[in-house]
Amino acid sequence: MDTAVTPFPDDVEALKALLAKATQRADEAEAELANAKARESATEAMIAHLKLQIAKLRREQYGPSAERTRRLLDQMELQLEDLEADAAEDDLAAEVAAEKTATVTAFERKRPARKPFPDHLPRERVVVPAPCSCPACGSSRLSRLGEDVTETLEVIPRAWKVIQTVREKFACRDCEKITQPPAPFHVVPRGWAGPSFLAMLLFEKYGAHQPLNRQAERFAREGVPLSTSTLADQVGAATFALMPLYRLIEAHVLAASRLHGDDTTVPVMARGKTDTARLWVYVRDDKPFAGADPPAALFHYSRDRRGEHPQAHLASWSGVLQADAYGGYGELYREGRASGPILEAGCFAHARRKFFELADVTAAARKKSRGERAGTIYPIAFEAVQRLDALFDIERAINGKTAAERLAVRQELSAPLIAELHAWLAAQVGKLSRNHDLAKAINYMLRRWDAFTRFLDDGRICLTNNAAERALRCVPLGRKAWLFCGSDRGGQRAAVIYTLIQTAKLNDVDPQAWLADVLARIAEQPVSRLGELLPWNWKIAGLIAQAA
Repeated sequence: MDTAVTPFPDDVEALKALLAKATQRADEAEAELANAKARESATEAMIAHLKLQIAKLRREQYGPSAERTRRLLDQMELQLEDLEADAAEDDLAAEVAAEKTATVTAFERKRPARKPFPDHLPRERVVVPAPCSCPACGSSRLSRLGEDVTETLEVIPRAWKVIQTVREKFACRDCEKITQPPAPFHVVPRGWAGPSFLAMLLFEKYGAHQPLNRQAERFAREGVPLSTSTLADQVGAATFALMPLYRLIEAHVLAASRLHGDDTTVPVMARGKTDTARLWVYVRDDKPFAGADPPAALFHYSRDRRGEHPQAHLASWSGVLQADAYGGYGELYREGRASGPILEAGCFAHARRKFFELADVTAAARKKSRGERAGTIYPIAFEAVQRLDALFDIERAINGKTAAERLAVRQELSAPLIAELHAWLAAQVGKLSRNHDLAKAINYMLRRWDAFTRFLDDGRICLTNNAAERALRCVPLGRKAWLFCGSDRGGQRAAVIYTLIQTAKLNDVDPQAWLADVLARIAEQPVSRLGELLPWNWKIAGLIAQAA
C-alpha cells in the first residue's frame, strides 16, 4: 500500500514561510478584488451620471415633456446618489485592502468636482501650532515659508433664543400719571412667536411639506417642546396677518390680459372618510414675451371640481385663458359674457401627450423586457409627435422675445406647419374607427382648432400651459408628506400660503427670508405702502440697499 505524500514540509520554519506567502497571496487577491469592485462601482456611477446628463440635455432640446419624464429624472437622481455613495465606500475599502500589500496599488476613483465654498460664508481660522524645533536635526532656528489652508465645511446647529423686551414704567411726580412704552407687535395678540420663527413654521409646512406634528417632534429633540395645537395657532394667526398681501397678489394676477389656469386634487378629511377637493391656480407670467410686469401665482381651494368655481374666480376678469380642455371652463368662453370675453388658448403639451403615449417606443420596450403586455406603437402617433415637435423647436427659438417679434416668426414659420398639420390630421381621422385611441387624440385637437391656432394671431400666447403645471407641482409633492388637508378651512389656508410662497419663487426671492421680513414689518406698514412688501418690490428694495 502506497503512503500518501503530504505537500507541506515538516520543518516549522518552512511552514511559517509557506504560510506567510499564502497570506500575502490572499491579501493581494483581496486587494485586487476590492480594486475591481471599486472600479465597477465607479464605472456604474459614471454611467448613471452620463445617462442623467443625456436625459437632461434631451429634455432641454425637446422641451418639457410629461410628468412621467420629470419623475424619471428624479428617480435617476436618486439612483445616482446611491451609486456615488457605493463608489465612495468601495474606494475606501480598496484603499484599506491595498495597504496590507506591497505590490497592489489602490484604485483611485475620479471624484466629483466640487466648487469652492461661497465667499459669503464666515471663515474661522484654526492655526495648528508650529514645531519649536526641527524634527530632523533638533535645531530651533526655524523660518516661516508660508502656509497651506485646508477648508472644511461645518454647520452650526440651529440656535434658539428668547428675546426679553423690557418696558419700564414711569410715574409723573406732578400729575401722578403712569406711562409705559407700547408692547412689541406679535402676529398673535399677546403672542410669543417672533417673525423669523413664524416664517420658518410656514415655509416648513407649505414650502418644505413638513406637517406641524413632525416639526413639533424636531423642536422637542432640540430642547424646545411646543405642542402641535400651539403651532397651529400661530399658523392661523400668521395667515390672517398675511391676507392683505394675498389680496394684492390676487389683484395683480387678475389685472393681466393673459392667464394660465389649472387645478389638481387635494384630499380633505370628511366624516369617516377622505374627500377629493381641488386646488386651482392662475398664473400671470409675461416673461415669454418680454413683458415688464412681474410674475405671480394665485391659488384657490374648492371642495369639488364644479365649473362654478373657475367662473367665480374669474367673474370680473376678461382676456386670454390658457388651460386644458376641462368642461367647467366652457361657460367662461360663452359669447356675450357680461364682464367681457374670455378667449380660450389650447395647450399643445396636452395634445402632444396623447400622441406620445401611443408612440412611446421606449416604454413599450421596457414593458416587453419585464414580460408585461406592451401597448401598440402607432406610426401615425409617432408622426404626429414629430410634427408637434417642429412647432416646439420654433417656440424655443423665440422664447423671451417681444410679442411683435414672436408673432412675425409664427406667421412666417409656424402658420404653414399648422396648416399642414390640420390637413394631415383630418386625413388620418377618416381612416380610423371613431372609438380608436388615435381618433380620440386627433379629435381632441380638431374640435378645439380655434383655441389651438390662437397663438398664431397673438404673440403673447404661449404654446403650452406648463407655467400653471409648474406652479401646481408643489401640491403633489406635499400630498406625499401631509397626505390630506384637515378641513376646508385648512385647504383655504393652504391656498393663501401657496400663493405667497410660489409668487416669491417666481420672482427669485427666498420665500422664508421674505416672509420673516414681511411679518416683522406688516403691522407698522401703512396701507398705502403695503405694495412695497410684495416679492418683486421687496427684491428691488433689497438690491438698492445692497448697492448703497
